[in-house]
Amino acid sequence: MDLPVVVDSNEDEIVSHELEQMRSILEEAILERTERIDDLKQKIAAWGKRIRRFTERSRRFNQNRLFQSDQKRLYKSLERPKVCGAGQGPDQADIIAFWRGLWSEPVNHSEGPWMKVAASQGASVTPMDPITITPEDVAEAVRRAPN
Repeated sequence: MDLPVVVDSNEDEIVSHELEQMRSILEEAILERTERIDDLKQKIAAWGKRIRRFTERSRRFNQNRLFQSDQKRLYKSLERPKVCGAGQGPDQADIIAFWRGLWSEPVNHSEGPWMKVAASQGASVTPMDPITITPEDVAEAVRRAPN
């Protein structure tokens, strides 16, 4: 047997009003949380910048102090480390085949008229005398170098 259900319209209004209040409270809580999250993100970014600034300042300070006391050690520390674990390089036969393919094969270039113009302009330039650098020249240059 089906009994008719009688709903009081005042109860519906009360329930919907309570639901509306709960929804607005929930929206306010979500808004406060997102604002708090945004504030924390800004604080994290500021601390990150502060740490980077401190690290860079500390690195410069230590390098300056090392430069004042031992320049050779400073320059040694500035050298980039060799890359380790890059794997095995190509073998000698592959290297020879690669370069032989580049340099030994004749190539027909289609050189336009600009090459003739450049050659005619360069014909009037007197060639430079050859320079021979001796081991004594290198030793003298190294001796005069500050480091």
